[in-house]
Amino acid sequence: MSYTALYRKFRPGRFEDVKGQGHIVTTLQNQIKADRIGHAYLFCGTRGTGKTSIAKIFARAVNCESPVEGSPCGGRFKVYIIDEVHMLSIGAFNALLKTLEEPPSYVIFILATTEVHKIPITILSRCQRYDFRRISIETIAERLRELMEKEQVQVEEKALRYIAKTADGSMRDALSLLDQCIAFHFGQELTYDKALDVLGAVDTEVFSRLLRHVIGREVTDCIGLLEEIVMQGRELSQFVTDFTWYLRNLLLLQSSDDIEDIIDVSSDNLLRLKEESGMLGTETLMRYIRIFSELSGQIKYASQKRIVIEIALIKLCRPDMERDIGSVAERVRVIEEQLENGVVAVTAVGAGVGNAVSAPAPGKERLPLPKAIPEDVQAAVERWQDIVANADMPMKQYLKEARLSLGGDSRLLVVMEDGLASDYFLRQEGHKELLEQLLADMTGREIDVTVQTVPDRETFEQSYVDLSQLIHMEIEEE
Repeated sequence: MSYTALYRKFRPGRFEDVKGQGHIVTTLQNQIKADRIGHAYLFCGTRGTGKTSIAKIFARAVNCESPVEGSPCGGRFKVYIIDEVHMLSIGAFNALLKTLEEPPSYVIFILATTEVHKIPITILSRCQRYDFRRISIETIAERLRELMEKEQVQVEEKALRYIAKTADGSMRDALSLLDQCIAFHFGQELTYDKALDVLGAVDTEVFSRLLRHVIGREVTDCIGLLEEIVMQGRELSQFVTDFTWYLRNLLLLQSSDDIEDIIDVSSDNLLRLKEESGMLGTETLMRYIRIFSELSGQIKYASQKRIVIEIALIKLCRPDMERDIGSVAERVRVIEEQLENGVVAVTAVGAGVGNAVSAPAPGKERLPLPKAIPEDVQAAVERWQDIVANADMPMKQYLKEARLSLGGDSRLLVVMEDGLASDYFLRQEGHKELLEQLLADMTGREIDVTVQTVPDRETFEQSYVDLSQLIHMEIEEE
């Protein structure tokens, strides 16, 4: 005998088997018991919530000569079930309307739809309307657990709950996803990690890492993490949905102290969420959710999903790219943090991470030059074009945009605008050392370099002395 899909094999055959729609089941059972059956019903709700199943059960129940508790047994009515009724044409609706106005006593119509707003009001007003709710995660997980016991399949509880959550309120979707996971790992216990692997999903630990990169405005690390996800073959649309859900949980934690029961996560993940909810403000978090919610709509039709996600991540890390209220609030927050520290803090790449260098603020006097420019710095400036030409990509491109100045300690300052170029040297270990090695190879001198960032070119011109204007630079010959 051929295999039958789980959602077909376990389709409810009695009212008692229907899960998550108790308000509708009770009403229909009471109508049957009291013999107060209507001539037309309209079942509305999202996919997989039981509209067609209940319609079939109800059709059998009203034809039963001796129903038990409203459940079917055997026919006194002709029941017409019209699924996805919103797809009918205007002419078809008009023809149906004539029958609904004066129906035969032995006819019952059950109309089912996921888009009730497309049904003419003349049809709606002649039907008893029932709105099907999305089925809760707990109800779906409980049903899956019950069915797996019948099928004698071992499934980890965490895997069941994740599948129930991914189904988004649809019992049929949950059964289809579970069927897919079991088939892929047939004969083995279905664990949480295996379910993630089959569904192309990402563990919440990855979302935590991504959020911390975003908070630190680490564009390169965000793009690198996305690269890992892509190389693992994860489904990018599901990744966007799950990360939006992760941000939603953070917002709920910020909004109320007694929200743990609503957030469906483990105790370890809950502790991590509480820690991260205190790392950023509510307005910033709402801005993150807005950007990724917009991304959820865009990615469905995007031919280059990865690029669209990369743009969204850059937006999260660079609020100065946008002009909306949320982005402005985030920029103000960053400025306030800098003012509290007394300086515009720039992470320096030296022996370790965490050192800070004070970048001169716009409007202040330029850094004073020493009486004599050190010979090693002068040699680096004179040969800067050759140094840039001998660098590998992408360092070569970044150095072309850099400006040279001198610090108060007579160190060479490589100044660049805040962005990908500065992240390349300030956020990623080893790149500053590569630049210093390149300088040593080209000048024959060991030169210590300090990398600083400025918001724009005008700030450099106001706050720094441009060494290229003071020292003759060799012209690069193409």
